[in-house]
Amino acid sequence: MESRRRDMELLSNSMAAYAHIRANPESFGLYFVLGVCFGLVLTLCLLVLRLSCRPPPRPPARPGDLSEDEDDEDEDEEDTVDRAASESLLPVTEIPLESHGPGDGALAVNVFASAEELERAQRLEERERIIREIW
Repeated sequence: MESRRRDMELLSNSMAAYAHIRANPESFGLYFVLGVCFGLVLTLCLLVLRLSCRPPPRPPARPGDLSEDEDDEDEDEEDTVDRAASESLLPVTEIPLESHGPGDGALAVNVFASAEELERAQRLEERERIIREIW
């Protein structure tokens, strides 16, 4: 009996709301637009709050810090992608082909001081490629 009464109240309230909207379409339009605007302003405020409360970015790792565990890199995969966009590129020394004759045997290669720097540069290039694909 109680569920039937609730159904009747819901139906009655719905019919009253429909009748009110039919009688006053301007007020319905006004309330609808106000609701949409309020939602947009609230979303904008929350977005600004999220951006302003973001923790400061970590400084880029120094070459001596490369001996840390690789597990740390796996845990912060999403943070790493965000950080990779703001990191500066490693300095790369390239040997141009124009300055050498064909008999020099010189090739255009990237020269790194160690294998660790080469691996780090390859990881950075992979992150940049992923970021470009996302954008």
